[in-house]
Amino acid sequence: MTLPDIHLAPEWAPQDLVWVGWPSDAAEWGASFAGAREEIAVFARKLAGQVKVCVVAGNLSALASARKMCGDGIDIHAFPMGDIWLRDTGPIIADHKTGRVGLTFAFNGWGGKFVMPGDTETAGAILAQMELPERRFDIVLEGGAIEHDGAGTLLTTRACLFNANRNPGWEDTRARRDLSAIFGAEDIIFLEDGLIGDHTDGHIDNIARFIGHRRVVCQRPSGEDDPNAERLLQIERDLRSSGLDIVTIPSPGRVQDSHRQVLPASHLNFVFANGLVVMPVFGGTYGPRAEIELQRHMPNHRVVGLPANHILTGGGAFHCATQQVPARPIEEDLIQ
Repeated sequence: MTLPDIHLAPEWAPQDLVWVGWPSDAAEWGASFAGAREEIAVFARKLAGQVKVCVVAGNLSALASARKMCGDGIDIHAFPMGDIWLRDTGPIIADHKTGRVGLTFAFNGWGGKFVMPGDTETAGAILAQMELPERRFDIVLEGGAIEHDGAGTLLTTRACLFNANRNPGWEDTRARRDLSAIFGAEDIIFLEDGLIGDHTDGHIDNIARFIGHRRVVCQRPSGEDDPNAERLLQIERDLRSSGLDIVTIPSPGRVQDSHRQVLPASHLNFVFANGLVVMPVFGGTYGPRAEIELQRHMPNHRVVGLPANHILTGGGAFHCATQQVPARPIEEDLIQ
């Protein structure tokens, strides 16, 4: 399918490298700081077996710790960065008729909730390192708020995109027009709400992920006390009514912090890396079950679960902390 102006490769397409954020601000992490660094280091080393990995640290002290913990074979860079969430602060790499380009957007700290020095400079620093031109759009949009299949279908949520703390006055018709113009999307599907406790106001990458063209995986509730049970069931119903091919895996169930606050844990916050899929798990029995089921739905990939409990205390997991760079030129997609 030929798309106008911009072509976004699906995340399962071949990749040149993956950018990974390194926990850099101890004040933001509290007691989870050391644990989050260890989880990111293990994750980065796992990816490095499949794809080039470039880790971004936010200061020189963090740079030294990343070099020590990640080991050889991983490039480490010190760039301006609030913290690890490169999915939202980094550029989206796309193919344009003039060559590869980095798409960037206005960023306001997830609706003004977490405004941190450096976050608005991260995308430019990454593009400068890669020597890629920037194509900037003035709308407020985070990478984790959209999910696409590389063939014209795009998923997002109304709770995030139409939140007054992002783009006041943005509504359905205008959003569809803008998203179509920017991403070449031909079919834009809006879900309603994200997970309970999601600081991002409901990013799509925690509730629905493409694993093939128009093929989506979502989660079903786990346990009698799953705090997102009603939302997950509604998400599945809405996806099925949209005409997409839908499969499900178990959710992590109820995951809480030390203050018994529900955290936005999701097995869908996984990362593709040239035939590997790294899925976050959070302890208990649901993670291994989800790993087995996702592997069944993705026979052309190797699915591996890695712990992400400490990273989760910051509000996200592996997908939130990464930004992939498709291979150049973008090759034929791997269709599941």
